[in-house]
Amino acid sequence: MNQHQLSIEQAASILKLLADKTRLTIVKLLEHQDCCVCEFVEVFQVSQPSISQHLRKLRDAGIVKEERRGQWIFYSMNTDNRVFPFIKHVLSQLPNQEEKLIALEKSGKRISCC
Repeated sequence: MNQHQLSIEQAASILKLLADKTRLTIVKLLEHQDCCVCEFVEVFQVSQPSISQHLRKLRDAGIVKEERRGQWIFYSMNTDNRVFPFIKHVLSQLPNQEEKLIALEKSGKRISCC
């Protein structure tokens, strides 16, 4: 196994995390831009604790990272993680999800927390 390859166990763990539709969509949304928890709450129409739980799992796995900006926490892809190339390849096989953020913007909720 070369240094860039993941073990079967690592790949299975990542795929298990991404097998959840909400988490997979979150990661796809973060592919090109940072988002705040409140934006995900609006996109998915679920509670903030539910979104936070999904984000915690992704963060704990090193897939996403968080950054505090004032009182808000923004999430982004962790491109420094050694699993990022694998995740990037998975995401390249999926349809763009930006229409969800565009709809938020049109409704005036895109940056509701900032």
